[in-house]
Amino acid sequence: MAKTILELKNIVKTFPGVKALDGISFQLYSGEVHAICGENGAGKSTLMKVVCGVHKADSGTMIVNGKEEAFGNPLEAYKKGVSIIFQETSLFEEMKVLDNLYLGHEIMKKIGPIPVIDYAAMKEKALEIFKKLNTDIPLDAQVKNLGMAQKQMVEIAKALTFDANILIFDEPTASLTEREVRALFQIIQNLKKEGLGIVYISHRLEEIFEICDRVTVIRDGQYISTKDVKKTNKDELVADMVGRKMGSYYPKKDTKIGGELLRVEHYYDEGFLEDINFYVRKGEILGFSGLAGAGRTELMQSICGLTKKAAGSVFLDGKEIHIRNYNDAMDQGIVYVSEDRGKYGLIVDMSIENNISLPQLQKLRKTLDFLDVKKEKTLAGKYIQEMGIKAPDGEFLVTNLSGGNQQKVSVSKALALEPKLLLLDEPTRGVDVNAKAEIHKIISDLTEKGLTIIMVSSELPELLGMCDRIYVMKDGRIAGCFDKEDATQEAVLSVALESKKEVGA
Repeated sequence: MAKTILELKNIVKTFPGVKALDGISFQLYSGEVHAICGENGAGKSTLMKVVCGVHKADSGTMIVNGKEEAFGNPLEAYKKGVSIIFQETSLFEEMKVLDNLYLGHEIMKKIGPIPVIDYAAMKEKALEIFKKLNTDIPLDAQVKNLGMAQKQMVEIAKALTFDANILIFDEPTASLTEREVRALFQIIQNLKKEGLGIVYISHRLEEIFEICDRVTVIRDGQYISTKDVKKTNKDELVADMVGRKMGSYYPKKDTKIGGELLRVEHYYDEGFLEDINFYVRKGEILGFSGLAGAGRTELMQSICGLTKKAAGSVFLDGKEIHIRNYNDAMDQGIVYVSEDRGKYGLIVDMSIENNISLPQLQKLRKTLDFLDVKKEKTLAGKYIQEMGIKAPDGEFLVTNLSGGNQQKVSVSKALALEPKLLLLDEPTRGVDVNAKAEIHKIISDLTEKGLTIIMVSSELPELLGMCDRIYVMKDGRIAGCFDKEDATQEAVLSVALESKKEVGA
C-alpha cells in the first residue's frame, strides 16, 4: 500500500469577513498524482498556500512525511520536501538559472577558514537534475530570456535541489502550448514513478482524467469528495463542484443571422499574418481556432488597431474603414477583450466601477472636467446586475474577485462601449466550469440582442459548442473554414495540424 506523505486534518483559515477554508482534510500518497478541483474561490490555492507556509492555518493539523509541521514560509516548506510551482513563476528574472536553482541554499565549501559557494558542485548536481527532467536549459542563461515552459522546468528542478518529494502544480498548463503540455505530462509521469507525490490543481477537467489518479473536490472552502479518477466522470465532478447537476455547458441559442458586418481582405503582416481573408455576419458568433502561435491573437489585435498591419483592407457595413489605433476601432464600434485580463484587460487594484468606466471617461465627465460619479455608479450597476458579477457593490476591488467574476468585469468594460463587433480572445481562460457556463450564456444572450462576436479559443469543445462558423489558422494564415454542421474536433484539428491549402474564406 502506498505511503501517506502529506495529510491535512480539519484545516481552517479565515480572512477578514471570509472563511476561506472550513475544516478541510486531505491525503496524498507517494507515487500518485492527486487533483484538487473546485470553482474559482473554492479555496484550492489557499489550501496549498497553507501547506507551503504562505498562509498560516487558524487551526487544524498538517503531517508531512510522518511529522507534524506548520511552516512559517515557503523556504521552510522547501527544506522539508514540499514545493509549489505557481502558474506565475517565482523566479528572479535578472538572475541566471543556476543562481535561481540554489538561491537561499547554496552548496558551500571552505577555502581555508573562509566559506565560499561551490559553483562546481552546484553545476554538477543541477546537470544531473536537468538530465532526469530531459531538458538542456543553459545554466548560465538569464531567466528573463526563457519561455514559460522552460521557466516551469527551472521551478521543478529548483524543488528537486531540495530533494522535495511533494510537488504542487497550480494551473501548470495555462500558458503552455500543446507540445509543452505533452512534455510536462511526461515529466510528471516520470516523477510519479520515482515515488514523488504530486498535487495537481487545474480547471481543465480533461487533463485530470488524463494525468491524475485521484481527485478531491472542495466547494466554498469545504471538503466535498475524493474519488478515483477511473471510477468517476466529468458530470459527477462538475455536480460536486457546483453543488448541483449542470445543464448544457454550451447554451448556444439559435439566433437570426443577418448580412455581412465585417470583411477582411488580403490582410498581411510580415512574420505574423499572410494574406488573410474572412468575413463575419451580423448576429453571428464566429470562431477562430488554431494551435498556439498560429496568429489568431495577432490578427485580432491588428484589426482593432493595437498593432499595425503591413497591408490589407477592412470593410464595416460595406464601407472600407481605416483604423490607426484602438481609439479608432472603438469609435467604429469594434471592441477587443484581451486573453490576459490581468495584464491588458483590467487594473485589478481599482474598483469594478472604475474599471468599467475607464475607456469612456470623456462621456462621463461633467462641468469643469470632473467625473460624474452618479453616472459611473449607474453604468457599473447596470452591468453588475446584467452580468451577474458577484460583489457587494461597484466599489469592490477587482483583485478580490474570483477569476470568473474578473472576466465578467472585463467583458462589461467592453459592452459598456455599446460595440457593433466584440472580439473575445480566450474568454474563459482560467475560470472554473460553472463560470464558463455563465460566460457562455452571456455570450449567447448578447448575440440574441443583435451583437456580433468573434471568439478566439484554444478549447475546441468551446468553439464547437458556441460558434456558427469556425475559421482555422495555421502559420499566420487561414487554413480552413467550417460551418457549425460540419465542424468536428477531428476535422478542425486535422486542418490545424496538417493543411497547407487555404479554404473557405
